[in-house]
Amino acid sequence: MEPFVPFHIVLVEPEIPPNTGNIARLCGATRTVLHLVGKLGFATDDRTLKRAGLDYWHAVDIRYWGSLEELQAACPGGRFIYTSKKAAKSYVEMDFREGDFIVFGKETRGLPDELLAANPETCVRIPIFGAVRSINLATSAGIILYEALRQTGKLIEAAVQTEG
Repeated sequence: MEPFVPFHIVLVEPEIPPNTGNIARLCGATRTVLHLVGKLGFATDDRTLKRAGLDYWHAVDIRYWGSLEELQAACPGGRFIYTSKKAAKSYVEMDFREGDFIVFGKETRGLPDELLAANPETCVRIPIFGAVRSINLATSAGIILYEALRQTGKLIEAAVQTEG
């Protein structure tokens, strides 16, 4: 069996503790590395954050960065996929690769327009065809991460390991 190469979820300046807690739980369940970048809108010992992550904090590889540029400099070979409701490409059109960094912006503003404009080939969105303007951050992370896991065959590998 080939060595496991994790995906990375990157949250840039997350503001809502339960979203980050739920994403941490998602990362623990999928062996995904969680990167928290910049100024957080809460303390990481926040009980709401911990409650959302429940008893799974020990299973999550969480890394803290002062800026997105700092993370990118530390991972020069990494491919960064930027998420935005403004992106032209749907997440199902992206060819995900093991080890990709899937980047989400703060809940109220998303990622900076300059960052998106500089990276159009690696910007993705989740199509919304209802009357709402966006999907919850934790839900969005789950949707895109599981598509990446599906595309790379990790869901099949996990199912075989669970059965065995």
